[in-house]
Amino acid sequence: MRSQLLPPQLSEYFLDATVTDILINNATEVWVERSGALVRVDDLQPGQIEIALERILTPLGRRLDRLSPIVDARLPDGTRVCAVIHPIAVHGTTAAFRLFRQQTFPLTDFCDDFHRDSLQELLRELTQSEHNILITGATGSGKSCLVSSLVSHDEENAPTNERIIVIEDTHELVISHPHTVRLESRVATAEGRGQVSLDDLLRSALRLRPDRLIVGEVRGIEALTLIQAMNTGHSRCLATLHANSALDGLHRLDLLTMQAAPGWTLQDARHMVNSAIHIVIHMSRRPYGKRCVAHIAKIVPNTNEGSHQPRLEYLYQQHDA
Repeated sequence: MRSQLLPPQLSEYFLDATVTDILINNATEVWVERSGALVRVDDLQPGQIEIALERILTPLGRRLDRLSPIVDARLPDGTRVCAVIHPIAVHGTTAAFRLFRQQTFPLTDFCDDFHRDSLQELLRELTQSEHNILITGATGSGKSCLVSSLVSHDEENAPTNERIIVIEDTHELVISHPHTVRLESRVATAEGRGQVSLDDLLRSALRLRPDRLIVGEVRGIEALTLIQAMNTGHSRCLATLHANSALDGLHRLDLLTMQAAPGWTLQDARHMVNSAIHIVIHMSRRPYGKRCVAHIAKIVPNTNEGSHQPRLEYLYQQHDA
């Protein structure tokens, strides 16, 4: 169905398993990311992408016009599409399709060649532990892929009656555990009604008897609900967060928590975050496209009296060679 809605210049790339992103620049230029490298592959005729977007978005009840010039949506097959039209996109419509691949990768795909075996074993041990794990990194660094791989690996050893609740803005994580409940947020309608936020989902999830919570991406006030859940007996949680390093990720989580709890001080937020999160795994993307674990840090109690600054003990750091 999707291929019938798209120009033929795009359809073939949706079927190419090596393509992860399809990008349209200036209304006509077609770029794809294949195996980690961006390549310009084709050109569209003027107006083709606008017609295709209208065909795709109409069944979803979404609009893209002068009153709503930006759209972010998920297609039925899991593909994410973000589009911006002229005049907001100065030189013409731009669109990005993030393709959903129903597959997981072996843990070795995230390990550098110098520490492949030891890092893989460390990741296995951490996933099977009772630790709450935060995975940080930039956009496209492999955070979601790593979560899927960690949980998929853990399925071999986890009890089959473990109840996993997955909470996401858009369905990305590939989880094949037999007892999985998926919750997905919903944006408000054009009239401003019907929004279901990640925080709403997380609060509901806590009442659905989870054995393990997985949050696709923490970016707002849901940070407070998640931190409080981790501090009230919920273990083995996994969550991702955009940040430049493990330490920056913890600081950003501090700030998100304070935004949700304006009466809290920085010390209050840091104390709660440091108590909730046990391990931070930071992901990076190498220049040639490979997504790797950059470092793994354990949060340890700060021995300096009165200090709430997190102290990290690095269990692994990426080889720079």
